[in-house]
Amino acid sequence: MRVFKSYGLALILIVIFAGWFLTGILVQGGKGPEEGEKSVVEALEGKDGGPLTSAVEGSGLALEHHEAEGAADPALSIAERNAAAAKDAGPSRSVRTRTYTVQPMPMKVALRGQTAAKASVAAVAKTSDTVLSVAVVEGQVVAQGDLLCTLDAGTRQAGVNQAKAALAQADAALTKARNDLKTNEALRAKDLASANSGEAFAAALSAAEANHEAATVALEKAMVDLSDIEIRATVPGAIQRPLAKVGDMLSMGGTCASIVQLDPMLFVGAVPQSRIDLAKLGLEAEIKTINGATAKGRVTYIAVSSDPATRSFAVEIEFPNPEGRIKDGLTAEATVTLGTIPAHLLPQSVMTLDSNGDLGVQSVEDGKVVFHKITILQDSIDGVWVTGLPAKTDIIVLGQEYVAQGQQVDATRVE
Repeated sequence: MRVFKSYGLALILIVIFAGWFLTGILVQGGKGPEEGEKSVVEALEGKDGGPLTSAVEGSGLALEHHEAEGAADPALSIAERNAAAAKDAGPSRSVRTRTYTVQPMPMKVALRGQTAAKASVAAVAKTSDTVLSVAVVEGQVVAQGDLLCTLDAGTRQAGVNQAKAALAQADAALTKARNDLKTNEALRAKDLASANSGEAFAAALSAAEANHEAATVALEKAMVDLSDIEIRATVPGAIQRPLAKVGDMLSMGGTCASIVQLDPMLFVGAVPQSRIDLAKLGLEAEIKTINGATAKGRVTYIAVSSDPATRSFAVEIEFPNPEGRIKDGLTAEATVTLGTIPAHLLPQSVMTLDSNGDLGVQSVEDGKVVFHKITILQDSIDGVWVTGLPAKTDIIVLGQEYVAQGQQVDATRVE
């Protein structure tokens, strides 16, 4: 009795495990689907079957195995599978297109450099004397003609007064000489004076005129000497060191103050030798400093020889700098516009890869899909500038990943 129970229990377990094994697949050799597949029962008993197979078939637990119709070939790549699926889909595949037209793309080159004052001018004394007063402080912005320093006048005012007196005397002498000549002319007209007496009066008038001219020049010189005690700004800009102090003794040519000219300002950078043929005077540029200040200017200088260390060519861009808002010596970047070239501006979302891994876009021509390989020229916030497309192209903007080259599609154009 105990033996029959053991055989019965073993038979039940065999039936249960056989049913579970039939639901799985045993793969041998890593050959992949349909080449190395065997059921668990077949692996244990062989193709002809055995007690397990007979028991399972008798119990009605066997599961029928069906091959998946239309299964993809595992040897194909993803792109090839998509292409095969697209062809099987037939002409009913719907896509949306948008027309893109060629347009001029600005060619720009970014240069790194720094801002620089156009000039640093020393306001110097034209005469010698002690500094009486200083009218500016460091960092102050001045306009052309503003007073910077005043020197002691000394005897210069007295010299002006003396020159004025000498001019007055010369003026009186000139008036007398003119009157004497007129009187002589009247006497000679009445034959009351000799005919040759007029020569002496004419000579006296010429001498009086010369003395008057000399006195006038002497007065002007004295006034210039007096005005030279005021040292004024010759250019607009900001006051920098060295700055004279009250009591300093300035000789002729001594510096009262240094003026950094901030308007206009310069951007100083370098053009690599590979781009030097594209650099030209007058090209427009946009400057942005490290602290976010921006300005627009033009190329005003291009070096004719390169820097031996960097093999690049120095370039200067002049730009307006009202009120000196951009300081001297700031790290900056200049974007120079070299011109334009024909290209297409596309959104990144329309780009895709073909079966060879080439980057491009898919368009619709005569109802069929055409793949165009593209070259990216420049990326911008508005899109990507590319070349390689016809002047006017209906590009697929929705559904490009589900169609393939040459496939018939139902295209709907969107604005």
